[in-house]
Amino acid sequence: MMKHWPFFLILLIVWACNNAPETPVANTEKLSLLPHDDHSYANLKQIHTKHLHLELEVDFKAQTIYGIARHQMQNNGADTAIFDLKGLLIQKVTLGQKGHEKETDFTIGPMDKDSIIGQALLVNVDSKTTDVNIYYQTTTASAALDWLDTTLTSSKTKPFLYTQGQAILTRTWIPVQDSPSNRLTYSADVKVPTDLLALMSARNPTQLSASGNYHFEMPYAIPSYLIALAVGDIGFKDLGTGCGVYAEKELLKSCAKEFEDLPQMMSVANELYGKYRWERYDVLVLPYSFPFGGMENPMLTFANPTLLTGDKSLVSVLAHELAHSWSGNLVTNHSWSDLWLNEGTTVYFEQRIMEALSGKEVADIMALIEFDELQDALKEIAASKNPEDSKLHLELAGRDPDLALSDVAYVKGAFFFKTLEQKVGRAALDQFLKGYFAHFAFQTIDAETFIAYLDANLLKPQNISFNYKQWIYEKGLPQNCLALKAPRLEQMKGFAKQYNAGGNPFKPTYRYKWIRKNGKRKKQKIDLTIRYQDRIIQEWQIFIRNLNTNTSVARMRQLDQALHFSASQNSEVLKEWFVLAAQTSYALEIQKPLTDFLVKVGRRKYLMPIYEALQQNPKTKELAQQIFEKAKENYHSVSRSSVAAILK
Repeated sequence: MMKHWPFFLILLIVWACNNAPETPVANTEKLSLLPHDDHSYANLKQIHTKHLHLELEVDFKAQTIYGIARHQMQNNGADTAIFDLKGLLIQKVTLGQKGHEKETDFTIGPMDKDSIIGQALLVNVDSKTTDVNIYYQTTTASAALDWLDTTLTSSKTKPFLYTQGQAILTRTWIPVQDSPSNRLTYSADVKVPTDLLALMSARNPTQLSASGNYHFEMPYAIPSYLIALAVGDIGFKDLGTGCGVYAEKELLKSCAKEFEDLPQMMSVANELYGKYRWERYDVLVLPYSFPFGGMENPMLTFANPTLLTGDKSLVSVLAHELAHSWSGNLVTNHSWSDLWLNEGTTVYFEQRIMEALSGKEVADIMALIEFDELQDALKEIAASKNPEDSKLHLELAGRDPDLALSDVAYVKGAFFFKTLEQKVGRAALDQFLKGYFAHFAFQTIDAETFIAYLDANLLKPQNISFNYKQWIYEKGLPQNCLALKAPRLEQMKGFAKQYNAGGNPFKPTYRYKWIRKNGKRKKQKIDLTIRYQDRIIQEWQIFIRNLNTNTSVARMRQLDQALHFSASQNSEVLKEWFVLAAQTSYALEIQKPLTDFLVKVGRRKYLMPIYEALQQNPKTKELAQQIFEKAKENYHSVSRSSVAAILK
């Protein structure tokens, strides 16, 4: 049935375009006068959404959402309201409250030349208009939507749907003013099949509705990229203290066990930077196609099942998403050029949570792992066509804002705060950040606003100078960047060096010592063998990263037999190992576990480096293409397009 849908869609779009009124000259001029946000057509200064009410019907058979987006707007005398859209079919637009609506003319502008930001929807209004209602449906070009058939779910019997709006994909499933600078409250009435549960980034149900109808309320103003929807065969487990976990029913028990420390994380976060402002903190574990480790949708973090290791070794991802409840959700970057204000602050906050839970040594190890990745990223950026991308503040006009999702925003941003902490003292920085989150709560800010607040509330009161402009507006890392040390990682680098030189520090090793027991001397055997379980995950990551890329297949096999990397249950270890396996051609020997991983997992963080390594080795290039052909339909559009770009 779906084979004929794209053609039908084309006919509808052609009909809509042919029957749309001509764009008035005034509207065309407004399209060129939009300096507010490089990635949105919205004329927010003239008119902007204050509250959005959605009426949605989810049709799994047609893989379509039929919707009405009812915008309650603040109008500052505008005669045109401009919305963002991409991949949507607009059926009609009306003005007025429900039950008192009148159709109005609208124009859909041309697709931007690079198809990055989509199209402008220009709606004729008058200066007194406050209610704009857009009747629409999604299409196969709605990139935010991931429709999963039964084969890609845990139950293998029921389908699944989820959305991913960051950075500018909400416009692909809702016609909206899709800029992070505009915060809005929202509500929704959603119709889904009666055997499936619907959830949103809002107040959520925990039980099925017999009618399949669900009502949602998000009473706190959020940016549009945080509007999220998921529908599936989902169960719920309360974890206590305002925390809970949703997951497909087959995974619910293991998810609840893995994330049982969420209430403790919440307590630490509250103590650090002020009371949690979003009522509940629940986590939804999505199917494996989800392209990210987590997404901080308020009240309902989306998480990837790759976090389920059985030993809680990757729960730092949830600490990160929880931290976003303050940095990102509560205080939001004004535009994607200052993503570091969202992510850098969050990584610093995450590390503070993990330090409280796991100790400073482990937190420092985690930070150094990320710093190691940053160093690689900075080298790649310096050699790229966009060397300016090593700045915290980026110029992204004409570019996909997802390009800002690099280690620079996350890790350089975090080390900005870690270095600042070293300069002013932890107590002073904590007081500053607590005040910062309170002062800018439910607002958006840019780098200049942050700098002014930093100067006025931290640096000048203490008569301290800090090179923040160098950090934010100049390339690379400043010389005063905090230098961390982790002896355990240095030891693992030493083991890698030993192995590179032909040694084998992981072969069974024992020594003996004399002890006295019951008045008699006795020889005791002491096991010195270094085993996989003896080290935390980050130590194995650094060990693998420091192995030579020209290691022989025989030596790779020897190592695999000793430490069982190919059979690891930890996706971070698997990623490092499969990258090295591709570089050394050992991938040809472990095709099954490699293929199984790449077919199953859609997380972009893992796919990109593995496919890049496979593609760069002439011996494994064909294997990369073969696996992608098998796996691509399992990936979200974000991951699928990213991998396709590598393999082209």
